[in-house]
Amino acid sequence: MRSDPGGPETGVERHDQQQAILKAAADLLTEHGPAGISTRAVAAAAGVQTPALYRLFGDKDGLLDALGSYVFESYLAEKRGLEPSADAIEDIRRGWNIHVEFGLRNPTFYALMYGNLRPGRRPAAAQENGEILRRLLERAREQGRLRVPVETAARAIEASTTGAVLLLLAQPESERDPAPLTGLRDTVIDSIVSTEPAADAGTVIADRALALLAAVGDGGGADPVVDAGFRPTEAALLREWLSILSR
Repeated sequence: MRSDPGGPETGVERHDQQQAILKAAADLLTEHGPAGISTRAVAAAAGVQTPALYRLFGDKDGLLDALGSYVFESYLAEKRGLEPSADAIEDIRRGWNIHVEFGLRNPTFYALMYGNLRPGRRPAAAQENGEILRRLLERAREQGRLRVPVETAARAIEASTTGAVLLLLAQPESERDPAPLTGLRDTVIDSIVSTEPAADAGTVIADRALALLAAVGDGGGADPVVDAGFRPTEAALLREWLSILSR
């Protein structure tokens, strides 16, 4: 693997060695599941000494993090390549579908990525996926479609997607029915977004001023504003202000 075993390692050689180790680890994962991923087994499969793994990846968590990025690259490439549409909410639905479909197609890899999350350990691929989601949600917020903070919306989507996929993967393959996930998706997304863009603040004020102006009338005959305790001059001033606000 090294062109000159006695010389210094080049960047290209280091990358090639990392890729060979990650491929060996991915093959072990496919064949034996997460239980087959030990540093000794990966080193043997890659034809390197165990210390090489620690030199290249730091520790087993570092190896698993890199492995997650390695096997999730096709999924992340699809998410990165999503062309934003005019409807940010539809883009969020598309992102949800891609996430769930990848998890169901790649159960072992998905369980490795999301089944071992804990405080202080979040694989880089999972972090990038979260960043992509938050960018989609930020677009929805800019369009006036988000009814909760971006972080609240992101946590709701992440919890529901990963939880649902992991629950399905825990069932025998013959019993996995992804159909209910569509309803779950719509319920979660509908709970964090508005069906229509938020109205412009100026429009809302004008509409409410116009409605109030219609309710108090023009002051002819019995004047409800005066009856409410305002002086006639104050009632006239109120109508003038409402007229200005309603334009």
